[in-house]
Amino acid sequence: MSILNIEKGAENKILRTRSEEVADIQSPEIQKFILNMKTTLKSTPNGVGLAAPQAGKNLRIFVASDDLGINQTVFINPEITKISENMILKGEGCLSLPEYYGKIRRADWVKAEACNENGRKFKIKATGLVAQLIQHEVDHLNGILFIDKAEKVESQKTDGK
Repeated sequence: MSILNIEKGAENKILRTRSEEVADIQSPEIQKFILNMKTTLKSTPNGVGLAAPQAGKNLRIFVASDDLGINQTVFINPEITKISENMILKGEGCLSLPEYYGKIRRADWVKAEACNENGRKFKIKATGLVAQLIQHEVDHLNGILFIDKAEKVESQKTDGK
């Protein structure tokens, strides 16, 4: 499995398509895909989250890094149910657009619901980086990239190529 490291992510059809709900979470194909996503994220420097479209499938799944200290790291069919009215300007990047970074307004906190890899529904109230991650990954599942919402996007490209 590879992450779509493409400079023109804005033109990538998979990243720009709304992902489909996962009907059979327990299917061997879905379970293998989730395991591959977790492995890919663990081996990706600076990665805190990975959405299924970034791994080539338009499914409503994302995984979060174990390093974030949250109980659930697999979010299947996630839905943000409530967001803070307080918005904070935060720095953000994306594994699909590794050479870009920008400032984006995100809700200070979110409440979300999803299923884990066992099909069990859970709820989460998140703040800080975890809230930002959930918003970023749900955007991915809706075909939205951070560059679409960023107030300013800058290249992090170095001359070292």
